[in-house]
This record gives sequence, C-alpha cells and structure tokens, in this order.
Amino acid sequence: MSPAVLITGANGGIGQALCQTFKEAGYLVLASDKVSGNCVCDSFIQADLEIFCSDNNYRENILREVRTHLPKEGLFGLINNAAIQILGKTEEIQVENWHKTLDINLVAPFILIQGLLPELTKAKGSIVNIASVHAISTKPGFVCYATSKSALVGLTKAMAVDLGAAVRINAICPAATATPMLMAGFEGKEEEFTELSQMHPLERIAEPEEIAQVALFLLSPQASFITGASLSVDGGIGVRLHDPV
Repeated sequence: MSPAVLITGANGGIGQALCQTFKEAGYLVLASDKVSGNCVCDSFIQADLEIFCSDNNYRENILREVRTHLPKEGLFGLINNAAIQILGKTEEIQVENWHKTLDINLVAPFILIQGLLPELTKAKGSIVNIASVHAISTKPGFVCYATSKSALVGLTKAMAVDLGAAVRINAICPAATATPMLMAGFEGKEEEFTELSQMHPLERIAEPEEIAQVALFLLSPQASFITGASLSVDGGIGVRLHDPV
C-alpha cells in the first residue's frame, strides 16, 4: 500500500505543487482546503481551519474523515501548508486579525498534529510545516503574518524535542514563490517583478515545485536524521544585505 500524506491548503500554488509532487512520487495523497479546487489527489477533505480550531464537533468530524481515508499502516506524512496572510501596520491591526491569523497559521497545525499523532506514530511518520522567510526577516505591514510564522518555527523546534524519536518534524521557510496569486499581483508590473527577482542572489524567485521537492526530501528516508530543522528555501535573500552600494 502506498504511504499516505495529508496536505492542507491544497488549492494554493504551493499546495497544488505539493499534491502533484507527492502523487508522482507514489504517495496516497489526502488533500484538504476550505473549498474544493483543482489539486491532484486521491481523496479531498473540505475543512475550514478557523472553524476546526473553535468547534469541537466539527474538529472531530474532520479528524474522523481523515482517518477513514488512511491505510492500516497509518499516516506517513502531514504537511501543514494552509495559511492566511492579513496585512496591516501596527496601528491598523485588530484583535480579530490576530485570532484568525494565529488560529489558521499556528493553532490548526498543532491540533492536526495532536489529533493525528497516533496515526503518525504508527506509520513512523514525519511532519513538514510550511513557514516563511518572514519567520526570519520581514518588512513593514507583516506583523501578524511574520509573528505567526515565527511561532510556527518555534512550534517545530519544541515539538521535535517533545516528540523525540516517535515522529520527525521540520519546517520549510520559502521566500517569494511564483504562485498564481503572487504572479497576478505583478501583472503589468514587469519592472517591479524584475526588481524583486534580482534582490535574490539567484536572481529569480522560487517555483512552487521547488518548495514541494524540499518537502518530499524531508519526508524521505534520506532525511531520517533531520528533525527540528527550519530550511530556508529562499534563493539566498535571507543572507543578503540591501545596504546602498
């Protein structure tokens, strides 16, 4: 039986690439998102992670549905990819922005790990949290998002220690990635897109498939001694100074 992987946020640019990559690698792909979409998967589970965090009955129903699609070997991989990005300066942020951001970007990944821990342990599985370059270096207007992704990296470290040898857990911190949403934002702005690309030492932004390949590696036996790590997949932008020449 093919090993099973659950991927949240499956309809986004990185989510679709994750589903495609793991499907091509021979995994049984369980995909989840708030609404149905075009991701490649074996089973789709519609789940609103904000409700998942606040409603016990809804949460148990979602976890029960996930379990019905798992093979007897359990859950080999959980990829917490779903996220929300609420932008705003410090003086503009509302308490509701914090609740929504932290629920979806931090609390939901924890509850999924906790709720599916028996299945992950049974399969000697692995977890990958999709964090962000904003967990390390950020810019104005990203207070909620950057804080949540920093916390997700912290959660990854803490749970690696707490779970020990039972389940490996790692994070990926991507920089700008050529998702349909990002590319739509640069439509008609070729100069700005070129400037963004050239800020990276590799002189381009990431392709979604490149992020997915790192996740595939982290779940593989080749990564068997890696846990608690946060891999920067950022084209080098995280180590580059932008001082005037």
